[in-house]
Amino acid sequence: MDNWQEALKTDNAKKLNTICCFCSCGCGMIASVKNGKLIGLEGDPEHPINQGALCSKGAAAAELHRSPDRLTQPLYRKSYADKWEEVSWEFAFSLIAKKIYEIREANWESEETLPTGEKITVNRMDAVAFFGSAVCTNEETYLEKKMALLLGTSYIEHQARL
Repeated sequence: MDNWQEALKTDNAKKLNTICCFCSCGCGMIASVKNGKLIGLEGDPEHPINQGALCSKGAAAAELHRSPDRLTQPLYRKSYADKWEEVSWEFAFSLIAKKIYEIREANWESEETLPTGEKITVNRMDAVAFFGSAVCTNEETYLEKKMALLLGTSYIEHQARL
């Protein structure tokens, strides 16, 4: 397909800025969407990280969206079951929230005894850790840290060291 044909293909499409999902570099992409369908994905020339260039994985990222094997519904496997079944998003989110609550309650520490025998208030839970990504925006990272602190964990790591 020639460049002018590609331009016509995405001419009337809605352009959405997004970030590549493959590694932690956070390369910018422009998704072209027509009638609710992804019709094109290209590097964002205005993005400070990749300035429009994409690696081979990023260039092929649209295939993740188009794949007939792509999961679009959450799957759940009951204990001792041998197969997964589709469930609603509401069920999946409520199950995740319930599990996080149970873990927090089972592992909550109100106080700690120092080697001197003195007890101090700690109010923490060390059973959950958070691991951020360089792909996240500052706002997303802020919310991740807030959620981790709300749960009472101090195990917060971030992978923006590339």
